[in-house]
Amino acid sequence: MYNKEIAIQLTGVTKKFNNTVAVNNLNLEVYWGEIFVLLGPNGSGKTTTIKLISGLLKPTSGKIYLNGIDLSLSPLQAKQMIGLIPDTPILYPKLTGYEFLKFVASVYKIKDLKRINVLLEEFELLDDAGKLIESYSYGMKQKLIFCAALLHEPRILIIDEPFMGLDPKTIRYLIELFSKLMKENKTVFVSTHILELAEKFATRVGIINKGVLVSVNTIDELKNKLIGNERLTLLEDVFFKLTQPVSKN
Repeated sequence: MYNKEIAIQLTGVTKKFNNTVAVNNLNLEVYWGEIFVLLGPNGSGKTTTIKLISGLLKPTSGKIYLNGIDLSLSPLQAKQMIGLIPDTPILYPKLTGYEFLKFVASVYKIKDLKRINVLLEEFELLDDAGKLIESYSYGMKQKLIFCAALLHEPRILIIDEPFMGLDPKTIRYLIELFSKLMKENKTVFVSTHILELAEKFATRVGIINKGVLVSVNTIDELKNKLIGNERLTLLEDVFFKLTQPVSKN
């Protein structure tokens, strides 16, 4: 089970785009050795939260800390701990898979390139490493992004919708990878809307709706949650209940 040392902390974090509030006063603590899953419908604020934590966006107000480091004051130091898989990753189609990972290694000043082949083999890309990325399928590109994010052995892995376009074998491998990272006391922060997958590996789940974090619980707590006078035992029922539109009547 995860420990209680804080890896990621958000305090009063709000993000506005003009008059639209994408994330509203978000308070959250995610611990080392935890697989935390942020669930929410489309447009709920999941991707904005991911971008805030990874430093791609600056909050309108509030503070974000990674292992106690203020992201706004020491962004480079904080970001060194992160491996990020965004929802729309940027690749260089005219590079080969190996050349791309070699470029990423140079960014992180990694001199020993043996880990490139290790990751390529783990994600079953070794035979295609010499091919141009533009020839890769969507699933292969996703695998390559995972290789890039894991190359510098980050302590915090942040992933936005990791399972899109992946085959069942790779999905199973990722779930095993998340478990392995957790045992190494590393933290995995995942956003998704696929409830049945989240249920398989999450230590805790946060449910966000219209920019507001409406619940943070373990899977077992969610599946035995009392909402109003109704006790719900299915994660799907809890999710729909907590994210349904509020009646104006």
